Formats: sequence, structure tokens, C-alpha cells
Amino acid sequence: MKELFSEIRGAVFATLVLAIVCCGLYPLVVFGISQGLFHDKANGSLLVDADGTVRGSKLLAQGFTADKYFHPRPSAAGTGYDAAGSSGSNLGPTSQKLNDAIKDRVDAYRKENGLNADESVPADAVTASGSGLDPHISLRNAKLQTPRVAKARTVSEEKLRELIKENTDARDFGLLGDPGVNVLTLNRALDSFAAKP
Repeated sequence: MKELFSEIRGAVFATLVLAIVCCGLYPLVVFGISQGLFHDKANGSLLVDADGTVRGSKLLAQGFTADKYFHPRPSAAGTGYDAAGSSGSNLGPTSQKLNDAIKDRVDAYRKENGLNADESVPADAVTASGSGLDPHISLRNAKLQTPRVAKARTVSEEKLRELIKENTDARDFGLLGDPGVNVLTLNRALDSFAAKP
């Protein structure tokens, strides 16, 4: 019987030690490192106004539909750009529903941006990302939207190209992926520029 209690005591002690290390010390160490080295990213890369109002995250898309804004990728997340329902559409390349949706988006994109019926449309303008929340669009997509936004805001296209450049994230590690324009930061920069006297 003594051996059984000895085994139980050892098991309880090991459980307590592992609980303290794995559920207490390790998370505290990781939290401390992330706050010290990656403070902005660890806290959601939030975009905050001067008055402290949180306007969004650099990591998540928001829906913009007005002509005076650059439009993000389409979203299949929840009812659209819903971080709680992050997901893709789960429709495959042989899906007629997906093909019809893309065709409708291509037609709408051409119409709203004044493109010819035979002009190619960037894939990211008509297809949702895997999460439905990708905050970036391609440089070509931004370039094609520039005349519409310039006209709606009565701003020069040259000024918009400067803002696009300032809000373009480079390739990861200088070689992975393509540069992408962060739509939320670009649209906030547009609003800030418009608010200046």
C-alpha cells in the first residue's frame, strides 16, 4: 500500500510541476518576449486614432464600397469581412456558383473602374482569399482603381500613386510573395490627406 501512495504522490507532484511550468511560467515567458520584441504585432497591429479610437487592424480587411475609397478583395468570411467567421467559400474550380460569382465580379469591377469589356482584371479583385480577410490588394489592382478614386476625390492620380507607394508592404524577407497594398491604411491615409486644409 505504501508503494501505491508513493506512486500517487509522485504523479500528483509531477502534475503540479508541469502545470506550473506549462500553464504559468512558459506562457509568461512567451508573453514577455512577444511584448518586448514584437509589441505591435503581439497586440493585433491595431490602427488607433489620435483620440484613442481603434479603427481596425493592419492585418484584417474591411469592406469599402464608396467610389472615393480603394476596394479590398471580396470576402467570403461570415457576411463579409467578419473576423468571427473567417473562412473561404470552400467552392472548387469546377463550381458553377463560383464561376458565376467571379463573372459577376469581373463585370462589376470593369464597370466601376471604367475598363473596357476585354481588359483583364487582376485575380485578387474578383476572388476571395482563404481567410476572407486579406488586407492587401495587388499593385495592379490599386493602379486600376486609381482613376476612379482620383475622380471621386478630385485628387491627382500622381498624389494617389505616392500614397499607394507609402502603403505598400514589401515582399516577406525581401523575396517571399509579392508586394501588396494595405487597403485599410491606404484609405485612412486618403481620409487624412483629404482632412488637411
